[in-house]
Amino acid sequence: MAKTKIIAVANQKGGVGKTTSAFNLAAALTQCFERKVLLVDLDPQGNLSEYLGFEEDDNPTIAQLIMEVVSRSCVLQTEVASAIRQNKENNIDYIPADLSLANAEAQMSTALSRGTVLKRILTEAVVEDYDYVIIDCLPSLGLLLINSLTAANGMLVPVQTQKFSLDGLSALLNLQSQIKNTINNELELVGILPTMVDRTLVSKRSLRTLCEQFGDKVLPPISRSTEAAKSSESGLALCKSMSKLGEQYVSAAERLEAD
Repeated sequence: MAKTKIIAVANQKGGVGKTTSAFNLAAALTQCFERKVLLVDLDPQGNLSEYLGFEEDDNPTIAQLIMEVVSRSCVLQTEVASAIRQNKENNIDYIPADLSLANAEAQMSTALSRGTVLKRILTEAVVEDYDYVIIDCLPSLGLLLINSLTAANGMLVPVQTQKFSLDGLSALLNLQSQIKNTINNELELVGILPTMVDRTLVSKRSLRTLCEQFGDKVLPPISRSTEAAKSSESGLALCKSMSKLGEQYVSAAERLEAD
């Protein structure tokens, strides 16, 4: 069986389409390529969890799993299994987040090997049944992102093709390089995903700059469209409607499959 691709969807800049992209790439991989996907929400705002229809219950969220590792240095596989929910409409498994994740991140600073907390949750026994694990990261260069990149073997960066869109990208790539060279030599940049692309000169210039800097790492671009907002409200994956935006996410997912 092929090794599970664990992809952190990251950009410390907010509003670039991370959550929309994480969800719709997962859905495209599931619906169009028959892959089994686990989504992990690692943002205290919990937008991805809301997208997936999460409702609070007695089972743990990612925050409770993190606190278990902080207090005991490990978490039982059965506890992780109980945290996995299923979005039946799109056939996607996921581990949700809530606001308590912000407190869990603060508590992580006292943990032994604090950068590997998430890796101790997403063990090989947990992820081996999945083709992909996609982690939706919060817009920050903090400890949660470091944990995501330590647990992952790939990083995907959505970049809005607007003015100042490349600002801060070097800091993220520098962090990825540092983690690869120190604690996770499997971590690769698997793609730059241009988002919110339109016909303006600024957007075209930004897209051209990305292609010049990153070459074949640039995935098929995602257009600016109201369809994204409608999808987030309905919880229905864009690939199901096969709209223009849905087709673009399928093309981006196809590139991930080809790597």
